[in-house]
Amino acid sequence: MKSFWKTWGVVIVSGVLIIAALLTGADITGSATAPFGLPDVLMIAAAVVAGYQIVWSAIQALRIKMISIDLLVSVAAIGAMFLGNWWEAAAVTFLFAIGGALEKATLNRTRKALSDLVDSAPETATRLNDDGSTETVELWELIPGDTVLVKNGQQVPVDGRVISGHGGVDEAQITGESVPAEKAEGSEVFAGTWLRSGVLRIEALGIGADSTLAKIIHRVEDAQDDKAKTQTFMEKFSKYYTPGVMVAALIAGLITMNVELALTLLVIGCPGALVISIPVSIVAGIGRSAKDGVLIKGGEYLETAAKVDTVVVDKTGTLTNGRPELTDVEVLDPDYTDDEVLTLAARAETASEHPLAEAIIQGAHHRGLAVDMVDKAEPVTGKGIRAQVGGHTVAVGSADLLDVEVDPARILELNELGRTAMFVGVDGRAIGIVAVADTIRDDAPAAIKDLHDKGIRVVMATGDAERVAVNVAAELGVDEVRAELMPEDKLDIVKELQAEGRTVAMVGDGVNDTPALATADIGVAMGAAGSPAAIETADIALMADRLPRLPYALGLAQRTVRTMRVNIVIALATVAALLAGVLFGGVTMAIGMLVHQASVLLVIAIAMLLLRPTLKEDKDATGKLSTKDAAQEALTP
Repeated sequence: MKSFWKTWGVVIVSGVLIIAALLTGADITGSATAPFGLPDVLMIAAAVVAGYQIVWSAIQALRIKMISIDLLVSVAAIGAMFLGNWWEAAAVTFLFAIGGALEKATLNRTRKALSDLVDSAPETATRLNDDGSTETVELWELIPGDTVLVKNGQQVPVDGRVISGHGGVDEAQITGESVPAEKAEGSEVFAGTWLRSGVLRIEALGIGADSTLAKIIHRVEDAQDDKAKTQTFMEKFSKYYTPGVMVAALIAGLITMNVELALTLLVIGCPGALVISIPVSIVAGIGRSAKDGVLIKGGEYLETAAKVDTVVVDKTGTLTNGRPELTDVEVLDPDYTDDEVLTLAARAETASEHPLAEAIIQGAHHRGLAVDMVDKAEPVTGKGIRAQVGGHTVAVGSADLLDVEVDPARILELNELGRTAMFVGVDGRAIGIVAVADTIRDDAPAAIKDLHDKGIRVVMATGDAERVAVNVAAELGVDEVRAELMPEDKLDIVKELQAEGRTVAMVGDGVNDTPALATADIGVAMGAAGSPAAIETADIALMADRLPRLPYALGLAQRTVRTMRVNIVIALATVAALLAGVLFGGVTMAIGMLVHQASVLLVIAIAMLLLRPTLKEDKDATGKLSTKDAAQEALTP
């Protein structure tokens, strides 16, 4: 209630005084023949109540040698008072006070995403002591390494690692995800999130200011205060524009000897809508993106992101899942089924430490096949592995590993598709083929399509083999492939594209690709939750490991810049229309202020449209929820 009166108190008191003056017969025609009385006293009181803060602000600005909008309104109102036009003085100050209150309220509304983050910061935690007892403590009492207990329906108080337990955690405040994320032993959790099912014991790692939530709040605070290039230009423009209006009004008054005309020109020349149009759009755009798990570092980066026409993106872990998975099981001997071929291969691989072995074993598990340990095994360097399985010798590897000649044509075909294929043999006889590969992410095709729909060119840069990169690129439809690269080569690609006149966004992890991220016009870190380095390094940090958030972020930047441009046109058009109205007659000081404040409200309302939620669920190429989303959907209460 206190904050309400602080914002609206002056407006309410002034408005009541104006209504009282009108009810007691105040003259609003500008006639000076009526005798001075109570209605005039009430109008003067209304002007003083609404105008004293405006005059004080103008004086404060003059002390730092700045001619502000408040000075224009102050001179106009005081001039109207000297002319005895009490209604004009009261109307101008009252309408300007309304505009100021609405601006303040609107900016508070656009900053709601930040205030929601601040309000979501936990203050206490349930600490689990060594003797098994629990106690509720303030966050500052915790130290890294403490064990925290979180039950169903409670808030996670710290960044940490799950020691034991299982549950679904609502991470919307951090990543913008709409469904709970499944957490089990070894999983990362973040302060400010909510446990929607289960019980977790968590080792505290990031506490208070060291938590991901605190770093996000700090970053959004800085970003919303950061100025876009357009805003900086407008502020410089108004620095000269406002004195220019005063000089023009003075000259007009001297030429026409019409003081009221000069005062009216002061009112209609206020660049209020022009000045507020940019910051309110930036605050709204950055606030909306933060709520959706996209951190944009500031107004300047928001503007630059809107110009991006080329995205350079790594393959492994960004366009693909970043780990090998079983892709093919083929039968060469009719005496065996594909499940039997896979089971034998998986059992043999239980004795292998090769990175591809786990992919085969997991592939068998996903099919519900039992994979027991082998009796004994012999890895053969560069060829594969031989193992004793149920009294038989099972070999998994190259053709050279088998004791008989086999046609390698199918193996070569799979290799050309970017897959690593291996023969499976039993007692020297080839019975099948298994293949593994780093598979494309479910959400990658839809993300690439969204980028193309926005007219953005996609360049895939990877250190992987040319044939693998080309196959992935063909499946995704990326525009250009750069393969077999060293880390420093990505930096050269960014520079080359910039030399062609392109505005380049580089997508990386914020650490390994730091040179390229720093050189690109916009550096984007994916899956930045829990990574302070990524949050600090990137110009845009996608908190969730979701590729479709990239086109969403660039699209939001484009919408924000379009909103800024529309608001600038409205502001300038309003001033031009009012000026024409004054020159050709019919626009008074009060009408000018009314229209001016209406234009301020209009540009604010347009900027507020950016706060509407537009982020859709991340879909795969078929339009279904991505694999991870589908798995999490079961956890939704």
